[in-house]
Amino acid sequence: MENIKAAIEAHLDDLTKPRGSLGKLETYCVKMAEIQGRVPPKLEKKGIYVFAGDHGIAAEGVSLYPQEVSRQMVLNILAGGAGINALAGGTGWDVTLVDAGVIGEDFPPDNEIKPVCSFVRARIGSGCRNSFKEDALAPEETERALARGKALAQDAADRGLDMTAIGDLGIGNTSTAAAMLVAAGFNIDDMVDRGTGIDDAMLKHKLQVIQGAVKSRNPPKDGRSILQKLGSFDFAMMAGFILGLEGKGIACVLDGFPVSAAAYMAYMINPKVRDWLFAGHLSKVAGHKPLLEHMGLDPIVNLDMRLGEGTGAVIGGHIVELGVRAAREMASFSQGRVSDSEKAEKKY
Repeated sequence: MENIKAAIEAHLDDLTKPRGSLGKLETYCVKMAEIQGRVPPKLEKKGIYVFAGDHGIAAEGVSLYPQEVSRQMVLNILAGGAGINALAGGTGWDVTLVDAGVIGEDFPPDNEIKPVCSFVRARIGSGCRNSFKEDALAPEETERALARGKALAQDAADRGLDMTAIGDLGIGNTSTAAAMLVAAGFNIDDMVDRGTGIDDAMLKHKLQVIQGAVKSRNPPKDGRSILQKLGSFDFAMMAGFILGLEGKGIACVLDGFPVSAAAYMAYMINPKVRDWLFAGHLSKVAGHKPLLEHMGLDPIVNLDMRLGEGTGAVIGGHIVELGVRAAREMASFSQGRVSDSEKAEKKY
């Protein structure tokens, strides 16, 4: 790894520009080279997996939106009308929608819509249980969901993807994310905010529900147990996807708060996952910043976004791609076209 780091830094320093002048684009390029084990890295194929699932805790009235919105938004993505469709199309990402447990046994009916993007039926159940009242998943369901996430990581490798991203979709998922992180040791006041714009009374209720769920379930501080007792099918699949990328030479860009919470569960299981993760953006959701800081991930952009679906991830990943393109396409001083500086440059 040190040899790769030294080689990519030497490559970047030989490009026809002042040393270090591309700033963080060079930092991202170095990380891509380390992930891929090649100099310069390449980024020819990018794919985002949007994990959709329903959350039993939504029954406690923690969101302004009814639970059927999850299904409606899945259909919107499959029809090509969602934010992620627009932004992924504009930045060159292939979209795969994963049904990781949306409510409804036959979802969506094959004759209901003709998807414009890839669609994977990975459901294990029709929404997880209400963690305020009982464990969200059974232990065997948790393991199956982790395994299905890992299988999708293998799918990414089979497709020849150089970079992946993860998006989320599901009413109640910020409450699930907050509950998991509070159980992991984060302060509840830092992890819970207004989400979709709830008022003071609803915020107080949301805090009480999350606190009650964590107290009732009381999982040990390990990623698998927290996913089982307080998580969901989609969160476990996202965590499994991240874990499954180990050794595959594929980068993964995280979206906002729910995706990053799932990544934190993967991080608790295997801290090495940080080596192939990028934080696509800093969400406007309050808990996202301390969560990323704890994992040592620096968000690529901060655009005050909080849509989800992977929208921030595809923007951040596109910026990483620009750094890789510079490393691959710029001329070098050693090619003799431009004179290098006569004195050693100081990097800032």
